[in-house]
Amino acid sequence: MLAYVVRRILAVFPVMGVVVLFVFVLLRLSPGDPAAIIAGDYATPEAIAKIRVALGLDQPIHVQLGVYVASLLRGDLGRSLHSKLPVRTLIAQRLEPTLMLALSTLTFAVVLAVPLGILAAWKAGSWIDRAVMVVAVGGFSIPVFWLGFLLIYGFSIRLDLLPVQGYASYSQGLAPFLRHLALPTVTLGLIYMALLSRITRASMLEVLGQDYIRTAHAKGQRSRLVLFRHALKNGAVPIVTTIGTGLTLLISGVVITESVFAIPGLGRLTVDAVLQQDYSIIQGVTLMSSVVYVLVNLLVDLSYTLLDPRIRY
Repeated sequence: MLAYVVRRILAVFPVMGVVVLFVFVLLRLSPGDPAAIIAGDYATPEAIAKIRVALGLDQPIHVQLGVYVASLLRGDLGRSLHSKLPVRTLIAQRLEPTLMLALSTLTFAVVLAVPLGILAAWKAGSWIDRAVMVVAVGGFSIPVFWLGFLLIYGFSIRLDLLPVQGYASYSQGLAPFLRHLALPTVTLGLIYMALLSRITRASMLEVLGQDYIRTAHAKGQRSRLVLFRHALKNGAVPIVTTIGTGLTLLISGVVITESVFAIPGLGRLTVDAVLQQDYSIIQGVTLMSSVVYVLVNLLVDLSYTLLDPRIRY
């Protein structure tokens, strides 16, 4: 087990190296010039050239890459080309809203999706199963931005129950914190719930058809006991995998939701950085998301041994 964990941690470094190289080169080859954006619409070529020199963008791409990698090895993600603030500071300022939205969405989706998926598998072929699948298909089919605007119109404009936009930190009080998170959580959670409920149903259906489940029923054990003690535990590996993957996708994929609800998180920071072609911020956010993705996948892999004793690393 220890050797496996060490190998997986060591494998993070070449993965991060590929991510850094790919993102760095791709941004430099993309159209546009951040120096021209900083200088403004009416800047002269001489002014733009001076800004490029000041930012080091006039250097060959391999020189820029070497400078950036040297900074990363010192733990420095660089500074924003526009605000001149450290990228670490900007990410730290925007991390709480994104993290809270991701965790609330994950909690909302898991609490609803896993029981619904189990119920649909248990009642396979019934109207309950069909109803759950209709909800799941609807969750996949509805665009995030459309659902967000629909919820804003219904609960914020028409009923005046919840805030239209913005974010309130937990330090401002529990009630404002939950009120501002309610609509974005439901908007993003319905889509993730649709995925998780389908995975849960498929996994449970496969397990419920096994011989040991029929044997447990033949011994006279109660259906609920068989369902939760035997079937759910043996079908939990795909469910846990989906939950872990979903968490990383939620942290890095809330761009649309944060834009609709004007939440000052990493999604909004990334969108603004792309529009301004702020290379440092884009590279920093991408690198952080990649590290989180790799570490969460490692934790998910290690959890398999707790769910299924037959798995050994």
